[in-house]
Amino acid sequence: MKNNIKVWRAKNDITQEELAKKVGVTRQTINAIERGKYDPSLELAFSLARFFDCKIEDIFAYEQ
Repeated sequence: MKNNIKVWRAKNDITQEELAKKVGVTRQTINAIERGKYDPSLELAFSLARFFDCKIEDIFAYEQ
């Protein structure tokens, strides 16, 4: 699954560590999601969208 969390973090001037704390995961989890090594749970995807005040589709794009 493609994502643009890094772009959203840059827009909000927030580090991986800060974002991880806000959504209740580790910095390594955020890093793995950004690199496409880990697809977040639906609950985490919603948490990220809520944090950035956007829709999940603004952050994540499904690839076949």
